[in-house]
This record gives sequence, structure tokens and C-alpha cells, in this order.
Amino acid sequence: MTTRERVLAVLRYQPYDRLPVLHFGYWGELLQKWAEEGHITQQEANSWGDGNATDYALNSRLGFDANYYTTSSPNTDISPGFESKVLEVMPDGGRKVLNGLGVVVLQKDDAGAIPMEFDHLLKDRKSWEEHFLPRLQYNPERVSNMNVPAGDRNLAFGEGGKEYLIENKRDHLIGLRAGSLYGSVRNWLGMEGSAYLYSDDEDLFDEIINTVGELTYQCTKEVLETGAKFDYGHYWEDICFKNGPLIAPSVFMEKVGPHYRRIDALMNSYGLDIISLDCDGMIDSLIPTWIQNGVNTMFPIEVGTWNASIAPWRAQYGKEIRGVGGMNKLVFAYDFAAIDAEVERLKPLVELGGFIPCPDHRIPVDATWDNVRYYCDRMHSVFG
Repeated sequence: MTTRERVLAVLRYQPYDRLPVLHFGYWGELLQKWAEEGHITQQEANSWGDGNATDYALNSRLGFDANYYTTSSPNTDISPGFESKVLEVMPDGGRKVLNGLGVVVLQKDDAGAIPMEFDHLLKDRKSWEEHFLPRLQYNPERVSNMNVPAGDRNLAFGEGGKEYLIENKRDHLIGLRAGSLYGSVRNWLGMEGSAYLYSDDEDLFDEIINTVGELTYQCTKEVLETGAKFDYGHYWEDICFKNGPLIAPSVFMEKVGPHYRRIDALMNSYGLDIISLDCDGMIDSLIPTWIQNGVNTMFPIEVGTWNASIAPWRAQYGKEIRGVGGMNKLVFAYDFAAIDAEVERLKPLVELGGFIPCPDHRIPVDATWDNVRYYCDRMHSVFG
């Protein structure tokens, strides 16, 4: 079996010869550290991307079968983005910068975390209609300019990528990332702004959600109508934190759920029966919206401080739900014994079926090369 056949067999609760060993990419700071230590070249550290040639080279050397986050995505975000500009230079050298999403953020040369947000261009109907609505209209470039990972190279969809996918001559996994139905909106408005807008101007809240949903549907439809073949559908949201969601579950079900249902039905009609969703944090109270509207695979199932696991979800939803993730990435900073213990913890979860362990986010900067290699060896040994 190929890696893509194994992944799909597991997630479809079908027989497979061995469990694929997957990952979710690396933080850039980790790759720079590995280059300084001599494990990879500086060129590899600078050129790595999900599903590109460097990614495949690292898979071979570390022992991974694939990066699950190997996807192609039409542009469902604002287009064109805003021109980035420095608004203020602060005494400590930090800069207040208007970024491409219309968010004023703090930029520092030595910052490695998500930047602090000061302000958001999107505040009300006037700013929506002037700056955002025109940037959320469909045009063919949203599809033709998307990248297609081809194992040893990336192709533009309009310049060979479409034919590559139509011919389907590959043995590795490629998902169709449909975009984001609420996470992008949260980015534009900010956490507080998105929470208040529903109460302050529900009509505008609805219009924003519906505009994003329609654009996402049109982009997904245009890609699939070309005959391009993907292995699974995928969304990105990131709308939860360690204690729960950043949107009321009832609002999410009412306002966003119908758009998932429509887009997922479209993907199902083209044979995509595995539809996954990337959301960090404690996602439990949003799972009903996803399950009831066609999303059936949770990713990356962050273990975090709340011990997220596929097990209670399987008990609640049965074989309707699948999972990729749930491996505690923090053990990469410890020792072989910690990795052994983590692999043992994963064994009963794998036995449930429909679940593929994967580090529960990008592999972090404190991971050691030897620990990651040892993890891959152990996974092949235990689940091979």
C-alpha cells in the first residue's frame, strides 16, 4: 500500500498493512537550530514548506511517511491583501505595523510568537463595505494561482498543477483545503470585535459570514469542476483556546453550520468522503456543528493542559468521527523514555480505529533531532 492508501484506509475504518507515521511540519526556529547543529543545511532550513521537496527530504531522513498538512488551497481570504506599512516605531525598537489582513500588530525582530494585536481596520459596516467586501469577490485567479505540492516540486494550478491532479499519478497525500468559514473572520475583527459584532450588528455579522461562505463554496466548486483529484477535504479555523471556543457554540451552529453543510455536500459529490478540520484548543463544544454538517475528522487534537483525546469523542459519536493528531509534541524535548511512554499511551487510541497519531502541532523549537528520529523508529516498530 502507498502512504495515501494507508491514510485513507485508517480513516475509513478499512484494513491496512501498517500505520502511517505522520507529522504536521516544523516551527521555523527549530529548522534554524537544526541547521546550526549540522543536521540539515541552511538552504533546507530556509526553503522548507508543507509538502515541498525539502519536506519530503526531511521525511526520508527522520522516518516520517508524510506531512498530513500537504494541501492545495484556492485563495478564499481577502484579495488583494492590504499594503503592509509601519505606523509607529516604539522606544524599544518594536513597530506597530498594519499587516496584509488589516490588523495593526506589534513586530519585533527577535519575536517568535504570535504578535500582539493593537487594532483592526474592520470595525463596522462602513469599513466592511469600503475595505473588505470588494476584496472578497470571486475571480479565476483565486484558483489558477494556487500551489499544488507535487512531491519534488510545487506547481501552479493553472500551469501544470491541474493536469498533475487530474492524471492522479502520485502515491502521496494531497488534500483540498477549502479555507476558513470563521477563523479568517475572527482574524479580521479580532477576538473581541468578532464577539461584540454578533450583539451589536447581527445583520452585518450575517453578511460577513455569508460572504465568506459563498466565496469558499465558489472557489471549491471551481477547483473540483476541473476534474482535479484530491484525497480529502480540509478546513482551517483555530477558533478555540485551552478552555473552549472563541464563539458561542449555538451561534456557530446557526450561522456557520449551513455553510459547512453546503460545501461538504459539494465535496462529497466529488468523492471526498474524508473531510478534516484544523482547530487548536479545546474544541469539544464545536464538534457537534462539524459532525452534523459533514466534517468527520478532527486535527490536530491538541493534548495541551486539558488532555484532548479521540477516545471520549469516539465514545460519544462512534465511527462518525475520525482523528489525526493527539500525540504530545512536548516529549520531543525530553528523552527516549518519555517518547516510549507517549507511544504506549497512543496504542489503545490506535486500536479504536479511525485514528492516526500525529504531533499535535508544528514540532517545536526545543525538539531534538535524535528524539524525533527515535519517535519515528518507535512508531514504525510498534505499529508496523
